Amino acid sequence: MVERKEYLDQLWAWKDEQQIKVVTGIRRCGKSVLLEQYQQKLLAEGVAPEQIISINFENLDYEPLKDYMELYRYLKERLCTDKMTYIFLDEVQEVPSFEKVVDSLSIKDQVDIYITGSNAYMLSSELATLLSGRYTEIKMLPFSFREYIAETGLPKEEAFAEFMKAGGIPYVAAMNRTDEKVDQYLEGIYNTVIVKDIEQRQLRKEKEGNTRKITDIALLKNIARYLASVIGSPVSMKSITNYLTSSGRKISQNTVSDYVDALKESFIFYSVERFDIVGKQLLKINNKLYMVDMGIRNHILPRKRYDLGFTIENIVFLELMRKGYKINIGKYGATEVDFVVQKEGVLTYYQVTADMTAKETFEREMRPLRSIPDNYEKVVLTLDHFSLGNYDGIKVVNVIDWLLR
Repeated sequence: MVERKEYLDQLWAWKDEQQIKVVTGIRRCGKSVLLEQYQQKLLAEGVAPEQIISINFENLDYEPLKDYMELYRYLKERLCTDKMTYIFLDEVQEVPSFEKVVDSLSIKDQVDIYITGSNAYMLSSELATLLSGRYTEIKMLPFSFREYIAETGLPKEEAFAEFMKAGGIPYVAAMNRTDEKVDQYLEGIYNTVIVKDIEQRQLRKEKEGNTRKITDIALLKNIARYLASVIGSPVSMKSITNYLTSSGRKISQNTVSDYVDALKESFIFYSVERFDIVGKQLLKINNKLYMVDMGIRNHILPRKRYDLGFTIENIVFLELMRKGYKINIGKYGATEVDFVVQKEGVLTYYQVTADMTAKETFEREMRPLRSIPDNYEKVVLTLDHFSLGNYDGIKVVNVIDWLLR
């Protein structure tokens, strides 16, 4: 079992703080395993077993605790009186009104709470209102390329070819992979996310009095397929609506926006805003959307070969997310920089391309970076090994090596 060290370190940094730790991410990305690994670390550091209460709400054994008052009584009876109690509630969105339980327990002394959820909407509703300023979100993704190699033991070139195709859902890396088995497994995850998580989101919205409904699963999947096919390209609600209209589906931009929000809140897609490098301001139109996993993308689009460069660009985006950067798409005049990332006030510019060996490609990728007058780091990531080097301060780096740093 691969240790999810980056996420364990984040959890450990908040240990014993009176902040609720909320681990979010798409189903089967490893949230339950992360909590298990963290509990093992607590035990190894001297925490007694009776100090740990762990409930996974996908386990039928805990079905009676889906009544929030029963859950509260169960947890309260098991709190330690003279030392810290660590409470782990996995897939807690299965419990209607769970936020009342979490809120009540979080204000007690010597209680440290960790929850997971598969839909971001739970943080945009009552929980965020009740716990304003008292929770820390840890955004979890499927395996990184480093973790994929650690699980599979494959040589890096072979592993990357698989990783682009099969993606990083942990069980995919662990299984005896065939194309058919991987596709069947990912189909189950995708359908569960599309149906179950979005249904739960709908129920919560209705509870809050929001009557705008996600009722057409076929439409939702159609929008997801379209977005998967235009990864790395600017999109707007208008362009999505125009595509659906041209396909014979009459629909409003408001409805499209609701359906796209549902896909983002279920962690299938992530939206990235464009940033004007000259004006130092965000641009509110034509964002880009990236997918959480290349295996799921290939499941949605199984019969067509898509641009290798956009696949690598998506993988780089996910890695930048894991590294904790604030990410934007850069606009510099009429040119574009794939990613402008920021951490602690320091910028880095990234271009991503499959191959830099053709002169016209080399010039196209370098031109925006050469034009930017500041001295922040500028990097081109590529699959080829022939154009690597430093060109007047612009680094050209092999993307596989960069992912393995």
